Amino acid sequence: MGKLMKLLRKAFLLLLVTTPLLAFASGGEVKLESAPINPNDRISLQRGARTFVNYCMGCHSAAYMRYSRLTDLGLTEQQIKENLVLTGSKVGDTMTIAMQKGNAKEWFGAAPPDLSVIARSRGADWLYTYLRTFYKDDSRPTGWNNLAFDKVGMPHVLWQLQGIQVLKASEKENAHGHNKASSPALELVTPGQLSPKDYDLLVADLVNYLAYMGEPAKAARTQLGIIVLFFLTFMFALLLLLKQEYWKDVK
Repeated sequence: MGKLMKLLRKAFLLLLVTTPLLAFASGGEVKLESAPINPNDRISLQRGARTFVNYCMGCHSAAYMRYSRLTDLGLTEQQIKENLVLTGSKVGDTMTIAMQKGNAKEWFGAAPPDLSVIARSRGADWLYTYLRTFYKDDSRPTGWNNLAFDKVGMPHVLWQLQGIQVLKASEKENAHGHNKASSPALELVTPGQLSPKDYDLLVADLVNYLAYMGEPAKAARTQLGIIVLFFLTFMFALLLLLKQEYWKDVK
């Protein structure tokens, strides 16, 4: 018992020492933007699926997702086959790509990850921020870098839509009016095919689809959970009334 208390005391002291260090280390991270996604918006999910197929599946697969699951979004199998299956795959196949992992590692330095559950791994806010904060960096092999993922190996595949951003430093003033540490900021120097507002909407749709793909049954499960909670509340009220009726004559 004495040894256990000593170990707990040491662990508590270690936590007190490391917590400020962890907070300091995380202070330089980019602030994540809230992803404006809606898992019940089928039109947004359909647009996101189209963007995913056209821009992401050149390198990334979604091996745990089948094309046929997109019928849950209101699409028919014929619509999926004509608009979203760009290879010789069948509607019932998983969303895999022809690129071999060995070749991908040789070409890019690392094989692009499967995106089936990337939203559950990284979070929707991180993905939304990541896809909007690429900037031109000639020191990188691909010519691109990212605020959310420093020294990223992935090129900016959506740059023609967003345009070209460059990194600039913006100084902030403290309470005494003195300049303090600079924070990174991005400036759009070459406009893309989409306006910034339309590009943000495209990214939101894509992230919405990535979040859906990581957990396709989430909306149905959430709806079922609400129904169950209402049922349990009703049963609790009914049992409470039954208890009062049963015990009212007991003194």
